[in-house]
Amino acid sequence: MSPVVRLSGTASKPTPHVGPPAPPGGAQAKLTASGKKKPQRKRIAGAKKIVDKDLPNFSRQLAAMLSAGMPIVASLETLQEQTDNPNFKPVIAKIRANIENGTSFSEALKPFPTVFSELYVNMVRGGETGGQLAETISRVAGFLEGSAKLKRKVKSAMTYPVIVLCIAILIAVGLILFIVPVFAGMFAEFGRDLPAPTQFLVDTSDFMKARGLYILAGIIGFVIIFKKWKATKSGAFTLDTLYLRAPVFGILIQKLAAARFASTFAQLVHSGVPILSALEISAGATGNKAVGKVILDARIAVEKGDPLSSGLIGQSALPPMLVRMLAAGEKTGKIDEMMNNVGDFYNDEVETMLAGLTSMLEPLLMVFLGIIVGGIVICMFLPIFKMGEVVSG
Repeated sequence: MSPVVRLSGTASKPTPHVGPPAPPGGAQAKLTASGKKKPQRKRIAGAKKIVDKDLPNFSRQLAAMLSAGMPIVASLETLQEQTDNPNFKPVIAKIRANIENGTSFSEALKPFPTVFSELYVNMVRGGETGGQLAETISRVAGFLEGSAKLKRKVKSAMTYPVIVLCIAILIAVGLILFIVPVFAGMFAEFGRDLPAPTQFLVDTSDFMKARGLYILAGIIGFVIIFKKWKATKSGAFTLDTLYLRAPVFGILIQKLAAARFASTFAQLVHSGVPILSALEISAGATGNKAVGKVILDARIAVEKGDPLSSGLIGQSALPPMLVRMLAAGEKTGKIDEMMNNVGDFYNDEVETMLAGLTSMLEPLLMVFLGIIVGGIVICMFLPIFKMGEVVSG
Protein backbone atom coordinates (compact mmCIF):
# COMPACT_ATOMS: atom_id res chain seq x y z
CA MET A 1 0.00 0.00 0.00
CA SER A 2 1.44 3.36 -0.94
CA PRO A 3 1.60 5.87 1.88
CA VAL A 4 -1.19 8.41 1.98
CA VAL A 5 0.78 11.16 3.66
CA ARG A 6 3.57 12.59 1.52
CA LEU A 7 6.70 14.11 2.95
CA SER A 8 6.55 17.85 3.33
CA GLY A 9 9.71 18.18 1.33
CA THR A 10 8.19 16.75 -1.83
CA ALA A 11 6.81 19.03 -4.48
CA SER A 12 3.07 19.23 -4.80
CA LYS A 13 1.24 19.39 -8.09
CA PRO A 14 0.60 23.03 -8.96
CA THR A 15 -2.97 24.19 -9.24
CA PRO A 16 -4.15 27.24 -11.14
CA HIS A 17 -4.62 30.42 -9.17
CA VAL A 18 -8.25 31.22 -8.63
CA GLY A 19 -9.22 34.82 -8.04
CA PRO A 20 -12.30 36.07 -6.25
CA PRO A 21 -14.82 34.71 -5.79
CA ALA A 22 -13.16 31.77 -4.07
CA PRO A 23 -14.10 28.29 -5.23
CA PRO A 24 -16.79 26.74 -3.06
CA GLY A 25 -15.65 24.35 -0.36
CA GLY A 26 -11.99 25.34 -0.55
CA ALA A 27 -9.61 28.03 0.60
CA GLN A 28 -8.75 30.69 -1.93
CA ALA A 29 -5.17 30.26 -3.12
CA LYS A 30 -3.01 33.37 -3.09
CA LEU A 31 0.41 34.00 -4.56
CA THR A 32 3.04 35.51 -2.31
CA ALA A 33 5.87 37.75 -3.51
CA SER A 34 8.11 34.69 -3.81
CA GLY A 35 5.62 32.97 -6.10
CA LYS A 36 4.55 30.37 -3.52
CA LYS A 37 0.93 29.66 -2.89
CA LYS A 38 -0.43 30.81 0.40
CA PRO A 39 -3.75 29.29 1.54
CA GLN A 40 -6.34 31.58 3.01
CA ARG A 41 -6.54 31.24 6.78
CA LYS A 42 -10.03 30.60 8.08
CA ARG A 43 -11.68 31.77 11.25
CA ILE A 44 -13.27 28.89 13.12
CA ALA A 45 -16.18 29.42 15.50
CA GLY A 46 -15.46 28.04 18.96
CA ALA A 47 -11.77 27.55 18.18
CA LYS A 48 -10.73 28.00 21.82
CA LYS A 49 -13.06 25.22 22.95
CA ILE A 50 -11.73 22.96 20.19
CA VAL A 51 -8.12 23.55 21.25
CA ASP A 52 -8.81 23.07 24.96
CA LYS A 53 -11.18 20.08 24.83
CA ASP A 54 -11.27 18.39 21.43
CA LEU A 55 -7.78 18.72 19.98
CA PRO A 56 -5.93 16.62 22.62
CA ASN A 57 -8.39 13.72 22.17
CA PHE A 58 -8.30 14.12 18.39
CA SER A 59 -4.50 13.93 18.38
CA ARG A 60 -4.39 10.96 20.74
CA GLN A 61 -6.92 8.96 18.71
CA LEU A 62 -5.29 9.88 15.40
CA ALA A 63 -1.90 8.72 16.69
CA ALA A 64 -3.41 5.40 17.83
CA MET A 65 -5.04 4.81 14.44
CA LEU A 66 -1.87 5.63 12.51
CA SER A 67 0.17 3.38 14.80
CA ALA A 68 -2.29 0.56 14.06
CA GLY A 69 -1.64 0.98 10.33
CA MET A 70 -4.78 2.85 9.27
CA PRO A 71 -4.35 5.29 6.37
CA ILE A 72 -4.58 8.88 7.46
CA VAL A 73 -7.61 9.62 5.25
CA ALA A 74 -9.56 6.74 6.78
CA SER A 75 -8.45 7.84 10.26
CA LEU A 76 -9.65 11.38 9.69
CA GLU A 77 -12.95 10.15 8.28
CA THR A 78 -13.50 8.07 11.44
CA LEU A 79 -12.62 10.99 13.71
CA GLN A 80 -14.92 13.26 11.74
CA GLU A 81 -17.81 10.89 12.39
CA GLN A 82 -16.95 10.49 16.07
CA THR A 83 -16.52 14.12 17.08
CA ASP A 84 -19.45 15.75 18.84
CA ASN A 85 -18.31 19.32 18.19
CA PRO A 86 -20.23 20.72 15.17
CA ASN A 87 -17.54 23.37 14.64
CA PHE A 88 -14.75 20.78 14.48
CA LYS A 89 -16.43 18.43 11.98
CA PRO A 90 -16.04 20.71 8.92
CA VAL A 91 -12.42 21.39 9.88
CA ILE A 92 -11.58 17.68 9.85
CA ALA A 93 -13.55 17.24 6.64
CA LYS A 94 -11.60 19.99 4.88
CA ILE A 95 -8.25 18.61 6.09
CA ARG A 96 -9.22 15.16 4.77
CA ALA A 97 -10.29 16.65 1.42
CA ASN A 98 -6.99 18.54 1.08
CA ILE A 99 -5.00 15.35 1.74
CA GLU A 100 -7.07 13.45 -0.83
CA ASN A 101 -6.16 16.19 -3.32
CA GLY A 102 -2.45 15.53 -2.75
CA THR A 103 -1.61 17.98 0.05
CA SER A 104 0.63 16.84 2.89
CA PHE A 105 -0.92 16.62 6.34
CA SER A 106 1.07 19.55 7.72
CA GLU A 107 0.09 21.76 4.77
CA ALA A 108 -3.54 20.73 5.18
CA LEU A 109 -3.48 22.03 8.75
CA LYS A 110 -2.18 25.49 7.85
CA PRO A 111 -5.51 27.09 6.80
CA PHE A 112 -6.75 26.65 10.40
CA PRO A 113 -4.18 28.47 12.60
CA THR A 114 -6.70 29.17 15.37
CA VAL A 115 -7.05 25.39 15.86
CA PHE A 116 -3.68 24.01 14.78
CA SER A 117 -0.96 26.30 16.08
CA GLU A 118 2.40 26.89 14.46
CA LEU A 119 3.87 24.50 17.03
CA TYR A 120 1.43 21.76 15.98
CA VAL A 121 2.06 22.26 12.25
CA ASN A 122 5.85 22.31 12.61
CA MET A 123 5.91 19.17 14.74
CA VAL A 124 3.70 17.35 12.23
CA ARG A 125 5.98 18.49 9.40
CA GLY A 126 8.98 17.15 11.31
CA GLY A 127 7.21 13.83 11.81
CA GLU A 128 6.40 13.61 8.10
CA THR A 129 9.98 14.35 7.14
CA GLY A 130 11.40 11.81 9.58
CA GLY A 131 8.82 9.13 8.75
CA GLN A 132 7.53 9.12 12.35
CA LEU A 133 4.17 10.80 11.99
CA ALA A 134 2.29 8.54 14.42
CA GLU A 135 4.95 8.91 17.11
CA THR A 136 5.11 12.68 16.61
CA ILE A 137 1.34 13.14 16.85
CA SER A 138 1.33 10.99 19.99
CA ARG A 139 3.98 13.31 21.43
CA VAL A 140 1.89 16.33 20.42
CA ALA A 141 -1.14 14.79 22.13
CA GLY A 142 0.82 14.33 25.36
CA PHE A 143 2.05 17.90 25.17
CA LEU A 144 -1.46 19.26 24.61
CA GLU A 145 -2.88 17.15 27.44
CA GLY A 146 -0.18 18.38 29.82
CA SER A 147 -0.73 22.00 28.79
CA ALA A 148 -4.50 21.69 29.19
CA LYS A 149 -4.09 20.09 32.63
CA LEU A 150 -1.77 22.85 33.81
CA LYS A 151 -4.08 25.52 32.39
CA ARG A 152 -7.03 24.03 34.27
CA LYS A 153 -5.07 24.03 37.52
CA VAL A 154 -4.02 27.67 37.09
CA LYS A 155 -7.58 28.66 36.23
CA SER A 156 -8.98 26.72 39.18
CA ALA A 157 -6.48 28.28 41.57
CA MET A 158 -7.34 31.80 40.39
CA THR A 159 -11.10 31.31 40.32
CA TYR A 160 -11.60 31.12 44.09
CA PRO A 161 -9.76 34.38 44.96
CA VAL A 162 -11.57 36.26 42.19
CA ILE A 163 -14.96 35.02 43.38
CA VAL A 164 -14.24 35.95 46.99
CA LEU A 165 -13.02 39.42 46.00
CA CYS A 166 -16.10 40.01 43.86
CA ILE A 167 -18.36 38.91 46.71
CA ALA A 168 -16.54 41.22 49.13
CA ILE A 169 -16.92 44.19 46.76
CA LEU A 170 -20.60 43.49 46.10
CA ILE A 171 -21.37 43.14 49.82
CA ALA A 172 -19.48 46.32 50.65
CA VAL A 173 -21.20 48.31 47.88
CA GLY A 174 -24.61 46.92 48.89
CA LEU A 175 -24.11 47.85 52.54
CA ILE A 176 -22.89 51.35 51.68
CA LEU A 177 -25.68 52.09 49.20
CA PHE A 178 -28.68 50.53 50.92
CA ILE A 179 -27.97 49.88 54.61
CA VAL A 180 -25.84 52.85 55.65
CA PRO A 181 -28.46 55.46 54.53
CA VAL A 182 -31.03 53.82 56.87
CA PHE A 183 -28.68 54.13 59.81
CA ALA A 184 -27.70 57.67 58.74
CA GLY A 185 -31.34 58.80 58.93
CA MET A 186 -31.64 57.25 62.36
CA PHE A 187 -28.41 58.90 63.56
CA ALA A 188 -29.58 62.31 62.24
CA GLU A 189 -32.36 62.34 64.83
CA PHE A 190 -29.77 62.46 67.61
CA GLY A 191 -28.59 65.88 66.50
CA ARG A 192 -25.03 65.20 67.56
CA ASP A 193 -21.75 64.67 65.74
CA LEU A 194 -21.12 61.07 64.83
CA PRO A 195 -17.87 59.21 65.50
CA ALA A 196 -15.29 59.83 62.77
CA PRO A 197 -15.43 56.29 61.25
CA THR A 198 -19.24 56.41 61.08
CA GLN A 199 -19.23 59.92 59.59
CA PHE A 200 -16.70 58.80 56.95
CA LEU A 201 -18.93 55.86 56.05
CA VAL A 202 -22.02 58.12 55.80
CA ASP A 203 -20.12 60.62 53.62
CA THR A 204 -18.93 57.77 51.40
CA SER A 205 -22.51 56.53 51.05
CA ASP A 206 -23.77 60.01 50.11
CA PHE A 207 -20.98 60.45 47.58
CA MET A 208 -21.59 57.07 45.94
CA LYS A 209 -25.35 57.69 45.72
CA ALA A 210 -24.83 61.15 44.21
CA ARG A 211 -21.97 60.21 41.86
CA GLY A 212 -22.69 56.50 41.34
CA LEU A 213 -23.30 56.75 37.60
CA TYR A 214 -20.14 58.78 37.11
CA ILE A 215 -18.13 56.27 39.13
CA LEU A 216 -19.55 53.37 37.11
CA ALA A 217 -18.84 55.18 33.83
CA GLY A 218 -15.30 55.91 35.00
CA ILE A 219 -14.70 52.25 35.86
CA ILE A 220 -16.06 51.08 32.51
CA GLY A 221 -13.97 53.68 30.67
CA PHE A 222 -10.85 52.66 32.58
CA VAL A 223 -11.42 48.98 31.75
CA ILE A 224 -11.90 49.76 28.05
CA ILE A 225 -8.78 51.94 27.88
CA PHE A 226 -6.78 49.36 29.84
CA LYS A 227 -7.81 46.56 27.48
CA LYS A 228 -6.90 48.63 24.42
CA TRP A 229 -3.54 49.51 25.95
CA LYS A 230 -2.95 45.88 26.89
CA ALA A 231 -3.66 44.84 23.29
CA THR A 232 -0.76 46.99 22.03
CA LYS A 233 2.74 45.53 21.82
CA SER A 234 4.21 48.07 24.23
CA GLY A 235 1.33 47.67 26.67
CA ALA A 236 1.49 43.88 26.67
CA PHE A 237 5.27 43.93 27.11
CA THR A 238 5.10 46.45 29.98
CA LEU A 239 2.34 44.51 31.72
CA ASP A 240 4.15 41.18 31.38
CA THR A 241 7.33 42.77 32.75
CA LEU A 242 5.39 44.02 35.79
CA TYR A 243 3.91 40.55 36.25
CA LEU A 244 7.39 39.07 36.52
CA ARG A 245 8.31 41.61 39.21
CA ALA A 246 5.19 41.02 41.29
CA PRO A 247 5.85 39.54 44.75
CA VAL A 248 5.12 35.80 45.04
CA PHE A 249 3.09 35.66 41.83
CA GLY A 250 6.09 36.87 39.80
CA ILE A 251 7.99 33.68 40.66
CA LEU A 252 4.96 31.59 39.72
CA ILE A 253 4.63 33.35 36.35
CA GLN A 254 8.36 32.94 35.68
CA LYS A 255 8.25 29.20 36.40
CA LEU A 256 5.13 28.81 34.29
CA ALA A 257 6.81 30.58 31.35
CA ALA A 258 9.96 28.48 31.85
CA ALA A 259 7.91 25.26 31.83
CA ARG A 260 6.15 26.25 28.61
CA PHE A 261 9.39 27.28 26.89
CA ALA A 262 11.32 24.17 27.91
CA SER A 263 8.54 21.73 26.99
CA THR A 264 7.76 23.40 23.66
CA PHE A 265 11.43 23.76 22.68
CA ALA A 266 12.11 20.11 23.57
CA GLN A 267 9.22 18.87 21.42
CA LEU A 268 10.24 20.98 18.44
CA VAL A 269 13.91 20.01 18.59
CA HIS A 270 13.01 16.33 18.93
CA SER A 271 10.76 16.66 15.86
CA GLY A 272 13.65 18.01 13.79
CA VAL A 273 12.49 21.63 13.55
CA PRO A 274 15.46 24.00 12.91
CA ILE A 275 16.60 25.64 16.12
CA LEU A 276 15.94 29.21 14.96
CA SER A 277 12.36 28.34 14.04
CA ALA A 278 11.99 26.39 17.28
CA LEU A 279 13.12 29.43 19.28
CA GLU A 280 10.64 31.70 17.53
CA ILE A 281 7.75 29.31 18.16
CA SER A 282 8.81 28.62 21.75
CA ALA A 283 9.05 32.34 22.50
CA GLY A 284 5.40 32.75 21.55
CA ALA A 285 4.39 29.73 23.62
CA THR A 286 5.71 31.15 26.91
CA GLY A 287 2.64 33.33 27.41
CA ASN A 288 4.80 36.25 28.56
CA LYS A 289 6.10 38.92 26.17
CA ALA A 290 9.09 39.80 28.36
CA VAL A 291 10.28 36.19 28.52
CA GLY A 292 9.59 35.78 24.80
CA LYS A 293 11.77 38.79 23.98
CA VAL A 294 14.68 37.31 25.95
CA ILE A 295 14.38 34.07 23.99
CA LEU A 296 14.16 35.87 20.65
CA ASP A 297 17.19 38.00 21.53
CA ALA A 298 19.11 34.80 22.28
CA ARG A 299 18.75 33.81 18.62
CA ILE A 300 21.48 36.32 17.83
CA ALA A 301 23.98 34.15 19.70
CA VAL A 302 22.78 31.07 17.82
CA GLU A 303 23.04 32.85 14.46
CA LYS A 304 26.64 33.69 15.33
CA GLY A 305 27.37 30.03 16.00
CA ASP A 306 27.43 30.33 19.80
CA PRO A 307 25.46 27.99 22.09
CA LEU A 308 21.93 29.05 22.96
CA SER A 309 22.78 29.01 26.66
CA SER A 310 25.34 31.79 26.14
CA GLY A 311 22.57 34.09 24.94
CA LEU A 312 20.44 33.37 28.00
CA ILE A 313 23.10 33.72 30.71
CA GLY A 314 22.37 36.55 33.14
CA GLN A 315 18.76 37.03 31.97
CA SER A 316 16.55 37.42 35.05
CA ALA A 317 13.40 36.58 33.08
CA LEU A 318 14.34 32.89 33.08
CA PRO A 319 15.42 30.76 36.07
CA PRO A 320 19.20 30.21 36.23
CA MET A 321 18.72 26.45 36.56
CA LEU A 322 17.08 26.30 33.15
CA VAL A 323 20.11 27.96 31.55
CA ARG A 324 22.53 25.62 33.33
CA MET A 325 20.54 22.54 32.30
CA LEU A 326 20.40 23.83 28.73
CA ALA A 327 24.17 24.26 28.70
CA ALA A 328 24.58 20.69 29.96
CA GLY A 329 22.27 19.45 27.23
CA GLU A 330 24.27 21.29 24.58
CA LYS A 331 27.51 19.68 25.79
CA THR A 332 26.05 16.17 25.78
CA GLY A 333 24.06 16.61 22.57
CA LYS A 334 20.78 15.84 24.33
CA ILE A 335 19.08 19.22 24.33
CA ASP A 336 15.60 17.83 23.74
CA GLU A 337 15.88 15.26 26.54
CA MET A 338 17.34 17.77 28.99
CA MET A 339 14.78 20.48 28.21
CA ASN A 340 11.95 17.98 28.44
CA ASN A 341 13.14 17.12 31.96
CA VAL A 342 13.35 20.83 32.79
CA GLY A 343 9.82 21.36 31.51
CA ASP A 344 8.52 18.50 33.68
CA PHE A 345 10.39 19.88 36.69
CA TYR A 346 8.92 23.37 36.37
CA ASN A 347 5.45 21.98 35.68
CA ASP A 348 5.69 20.16 39.02
CA GLU A 349 7.01 23.34 40.65
CA VAL A 350 4.06 25.35 39.30
CA GLU A 351 1.57 22.76 40.56
CA THR A 352 3.21 22.75 44.00
CA MET A 353 3.20 26.55 44.18
CA LEU A 354 -0.43 26.70 43.08
CA ALA A 355 -1.43 24.23 45.78
CA GLY A 356 0.49 26.22 48.40
CA LEU A 357 -0.90 29.57 47.27
CA THR A 358 -4.44 28.24 47.20
CA SER A 359 -4.20 26.89 50.75
CA MET A 360 -2.62 30.15 51.90
CA LEU A 361 -5.05 32.43 50.08
CA GLU A 362 -8.19 30.79 51.44
CA PRO A 363 -7.76 31.96 55.07
CA LEU A 364 -6.32 35.32 53.96
CA LEU A 365 -9.31 36.01 51.74
CA MET A 366 -11.72 35.05 54.48
CA VAL A 367 -9.93 37.46 56.83
CA PHE A 368 -10.09 40.15 54.13
CA LEU A 369 -13.81 39.53 53.64
CA GLY A 370 -14.33 39.69 57.40
CA ILE A 371 -12.40 42.96 57.71
CA ILE A 372 -14.38 44.65 54.92
CA VAL A 373 -17.83 43.53 56.04
CA GLY A 374 -17.03 43.62 59.73
CA GLY A 375 -15.49 47.08 59.47
CA ILE A 376 -18.60 48.49 57.82
CA VAL A 377 -20.88 46.87 60.42
CA ILE A 378 -18.79 48.18 63.33
CA CYS A 379 -18.81 51.69 61.85
CA MET A 380 -22.60 51.57 61.59
CA PHE A 381 -23.14 50.32 65.12
CA LEU A 382 -20.45 52.48 66.76
CA PRO A 383 -22.91 55.33 67.59
CA ILE A 384 -25.29 52.80 69.14
CA PHE A 385 -22.46 51.49 71.32
CA LYS A 386 -22.00 55.11 72.48
CA MET A 387 -25.71 55.84 72.66
CA GLY A 388 -25.55 57.23 76.16
CA GLU A 389 -22.81 59.72 75.27
CA VAL A 390 -24.53 60.83 72.06
CA VAL A 391 -28.00 61.31 73.64
CA SER A 392 -26.88 62.96 76.91
CA GLY A 393 -24.17 65.12 75.39
